[in-house]
Amino acid sequence: MELNLDVAWLVGCAGLVFLMQPGFMCLESGLTHSKNNINVAIKNLTDFAISVMVFWLFSYSLMFGQTLWGWVGHGILMPELTNSAKLAAFFLFQAMFCGTATTIISGAVAERMRYKLYLVVCCVISGLIYPVFGHWAWNGLETGELGGWLRSLGFVDFAGSTVVHSVGGWVSLAAILVVGPRAGRYARDGSFATIHHSNLPFSVLGAMLLWLGWLGFNGGSTLAFDDQIPRIIVQTIMAGTAGLLSAMALGWYRRKLPEVETTINGSLAGLVAITAGCNAVSTQHAVLIGAIAGLVMILATDLMNYFHIDDGVDAVAVHVFAVSGVPSR
Repeated sequence: MELNLDVAWLVGCAGLVFLMQPGFMCLESGLTHSKNNINVAIKNLTDFAISVMVFWLFSYSLMFGQTLWGWVGHGILMPELTNSAKLAAFFLFQAMFCGTATTIISGAVAERMRYKLYLVVCCVISGLIYPVFGHWAWNGLETGELGGWLRSLGFVDFAGSTVVHSVGGWVSLAAILVVGPRAGRYARDGSFATIHHSNLPFSVLGAMLLWLGWLGFNGGSTLAFDDQIPRIIVQTIMAGTAGLLSAMALGWYRRKLPEVETTINGSLAGLVAITAGCNAVSTQHAVLIGAIAGLVMILATDLMNYFHIDDGVDAVAVHVFAVSGVPSR
């Protein structure tokens, strides 16, 4: 098999996206109690293994197989990946996306969900929810055809603000509504207790790993080594920076100190928001999108606490409320 630059770029970006797994692990472990660190860590490791295996067994077929009326794919169960470098690279890159959508849930339900039940949730999202919605939005992506019904209507999500992050965020919201808040988190008078984080420097390291992974996440979504890549990476960095600064500024103004977790989540909100349209907006718009996402994240966190919805790492505020789409026409 002859290896070309497009394949090499996609494989390299898949490696960068994999760095988001240790990034989430560091972030979540640092923001939860030290006694629960190993539980958070092993969840991040095993949900990745489950999502990749399930994606190979049948989820890839559901997502990128021949479409049935634009709703679901079929025909590529357990694909043979050794005969085509292009297919192997595309599968690897998309499997990393599936793993990212799945692992978002880990932080949201931290310290409350039993390990066995969490594994079941991982199977459901990676085996059904993510690939089916992914089929609607991205089927035909690798061939340039309009397969999924949502894509055929003009829906555009370049790198997964909705397909990956929002899907993981919505499942997270459903899960935390079912499991309820941590003991002592909310009082009858409406006040809430602040969770004492175990290792904030560890969380900052996780955020930095996520930034690095995002470069592959968005840059690799070109599926080719072309001249769009520098623009996409620049827009990604600018939006993440704007989200960090806007969230830090508002949080500092309201609470009279720059909170580490607010700064981290502001940057992630900016990155989530720009992911849908990082290939199509100007630098000024990228900065605006990121800045707004950082502010929205803070307001969404307040809203979640107001309704006593306990999100361990504010995953829903970051991955659902901060999502921004780009019109296709």
